[in-house]
Amino acid sequence: MAEPTFRAPKGTRDILPPESSRRRALIDAFAVRASQAGFGEVMSPIFEDLGVFKRLGESTDVVTKEMFDFFDKGDPPQHLALRPELTASVCRAYAEHRPTPPWKVWYEGPQFRYEQPQAGRYRQFSQVGVETLGSDDPQVDVDTIVLGWRFYQSLGLSQVTLLLNSLGDASCRPAYLDALRSYLEANAENLSPQSQTTLERNPLRVLDSKRAEDQAVIAAAPLMVDFLSDETAEHFAAVRSGLDQVGVPYEISPRLVRGLDYYTRTTFEFAAEALTSAQNAVGGGGRYDGLVEALGGPSTPGIGFALGVDRILLACDAEGVFDTPAAAVKVFVVDVTESNEGLKVCEQLRAAGIGADRAYGGRSMKAQMKVADRSGAPLAAIIGDDELASGEITVRDLRGDSGQHRVSRDQLVATIQRLV
Repeated sequence: MAEPTFRAPKGTRDILPPESSRRRALIDAFAVRASQAGFGEVMSPIFEDLGVFKRLGESTDVVTKEMFDFFDKGDPPQHLALRPELTASVCRAYAEHRPTPPWKVWYEGPQFRYEQPQAGRYRQFSQVGVETLGSDDPQVDVDTIVLGWRFYQSLGLSQVTLLLNSLGDASCRPAYLDALRSYLEANAENLSPQSQTTLERNPLRVLDSKRAEDQAVIAAAPLMVDFLSDETAEHFAAVRSGLDQVGVPYEISPRLVRGLDYYTRTTFEFAAEALTSAQNAVGGGGRYDGLVEALGGPSTPGIGFALGVDRILLACDAEGVFDTPAAAVKVFVVDVTESNEGLKVCEQLRAAGIGADRAYGGRSMKAQMKVADRSGAPLAAIIGDDELASGEITVRDLRGDSGQHRVSRDQLVATIQRLV
């Protein structure tokens, strides 16, 4: 077989059936959960002005080295970027359209980051997520976290751990950052070269390192929870209390900082224990109370999360849950006559809401039955010369032991509905 002229770019791939059906089923399941919690879907552009994403933080890897950015053909050209995440786009939309708060939206779709591909990580990847803008009530934090937790449960996942932390706010974080920077600078020689560089830009991000040589220094670093103001401590206590009241278990992870600079107060991550790699996060999020203002909008508190579709499906595989959904085609029409009865029967079934497909090219009965078997349909509707002459159709069970029997054409839909 000749080699293809072109292949999908590095870090991307074609998602073919039936995997695509499984992904769609996951997204649809999330849409149901989010809608039931009062979230409406928002659809944002795949690319934005580069400045939208620079507000994520100049020390963030997404901003410094992972964005796919380009200039358009305008005069003067505009510097644009494919979206590396969706929170900034949602906040830009809020600043632009000023919807009535609290604004609760959910989203799904592709994002793009120029990073080294690995299991569950691609340069084009999909996420589902929610954002609530316009309230700093800790109960919003609770509802947000619970939504993510219940979604994992609905998929059948049982080995997910909720990690929880507070990153303080502008009233108390500066003192913590000073203490953390002083400590890390005093121990810089024991950090990896990458973390030494990170320290110069943002000491908080050093805590996010997964490198083995950094762990001893990180383990002894000052903790943000020891620097929380009374107000932020009360907020964090209210979040924990709310989770306790609805029975959502969590672990306090005092060094959890997540990967973006905009987080304040509540920060959380969902870790899939069934995934053996260090990169076992299947989602996470937190508060970002200053992001809308940074994008030109009014001072607006916000909280949300994003869940990685690829990582979630890997976790589902590891736990043996959330299988590929059953085939949408319920009947495969086998027509070995020289008429258009196969076309007519397919249309009759589809009009009744029954998934139907057929073969092409005037193939033999044996060849068409092989295609019917591969289709995954549980039933075949067979039209031969005898059936055509009598106005009947043979319905054959392809997956069970019900055998086959003939039915009149006007009884076909009712028969199929009864069988499937």
